[in-house]
Amino acid sequence: MATQTSDLLAAAAPRTVAVVRGIADDQLDLPTPCRDYAVRDLLNHLFEVVVNFQELAARRPVDWADKPDFLAEGWRDRFEAETGRLIAAWSDPASQEGVSPGMGMPQTTVGGMALLDLTVHGWDLATATGQEYAPAPEATLALHELAEQLGPTARKMGVFAEPVPTGATVSDLHRLLGLTGRDPAWAATR
Repeated sequence: MATQTSDLLAAAAPRTVAVVRGIADDQLDLPTPCRDYAVRDLLNHLFEVVVNFQELAARRPVDWADKPDFLAEGWRDRFEAETGRLIAAWSDPASQEGVSPGMGMPQTTVGGMALLDLTVHGWDLATATGQEYAPAPEATLALHELAEQLGPTARKMGVFAEPVPTGATVSDLHRLLGLTGRDPAWAATR
């Protein structure tokens, strides 16, 4: 079966997987638009999201305090495999029901958070490493409402920075980035 969340994850995931596969080992210490994160740190965070949100789909507890280093031998292949497992976990209609015991919010919102991380961090990593990134349009549009909904709490928790104003004629991706506190014009040379 499939759900709206798994369909959106399936549309977004290959684009981020391609970016992850395109990261060279000598780029791991580069800065990213995600403040306080080098490429290596952001990759480990995104790995953690992909793994932990599989558990959240099944309403199992996760340990966010444990910070393993996922970048051992074969990490690019493992990231792709774990992303496939993430999509499968959110394909179960039961993953959409009720409130997450670990996160205290609707399961559909939790699934959207995984999509948000795949999309925005896909851009972060692509931008940091000089790669092209074109998000799944259907995912980007779906995330605008979620980013606006989560924004106040995410800013209080330091997950989002203050919104970056964007013009009315910018792309849907740039509007989404602005909502999460990212400057769509970010460049590593700053």
